[in-house]
Amino acid sequence: MIQRVVVRYSMSFKRQVIEDLESGRFSSISEAQSHYGISGMSTIQKWLRKYGRNELCPKVVRVEKPDEKDRVRELKKQIRQLKEALGQTQAEKVIGDEFLKMACEDMGVDVDAFKKKVAGELFTERGTDQDWVSIVFVGWYV
Repeated sequence: MIQRVVVRYSMSFKRQVIEDLESGRFSSISEAQSHYGISGMSTIQKWLRKYGRNELCPKVVRVEKPDEKDRVRELKKQIRQLKEALGQTQAEKVIGDEFLKMACEDMGVDVDAFKKKVAGELFTERGTDQDWVSIVFVGWYV
C-alpha cells in the first residue's frame, strides 16, 4: 500500500511565495510553482485569494452580443416556466391519486384492482384516452 504524503506549508512560506509573485520576481503562477516545487495546481491561487492581491489570479470575462444576452434571459425564463408547469402537473397528479383513493374507499374497491379493471376494459375495447377519462369519472361519482 502506497502511503500518501501530505505537504503542509508554513504561513511564512506562503507569504514569501505571494511576495515574490506580487513583486514581479516570477512572471506567472506556474513559474513560482515550479521554482518552489509546489505540486498542487491551484494551491498558489488559493493563497493569493486568501492572503494576497486578487489581481494576479486569472479571471474569466464573458463577452456576449446583445442578442446572446437576451437569449440567455429567454432560456432562464423558459426554464422557470417549465419548472412551474412541472410542479403544477405533479400537484395535479397527487390530487388525482388521492381523489381516486377516496373514491375507491367510498365504493369499497381496492385502488389497484380498480386500476387493473379499468386498464383491462380499455385494452379490450381499444378506447381512447377520452374514454378512459369518462370511465374513471363515472366510477368516481357512482
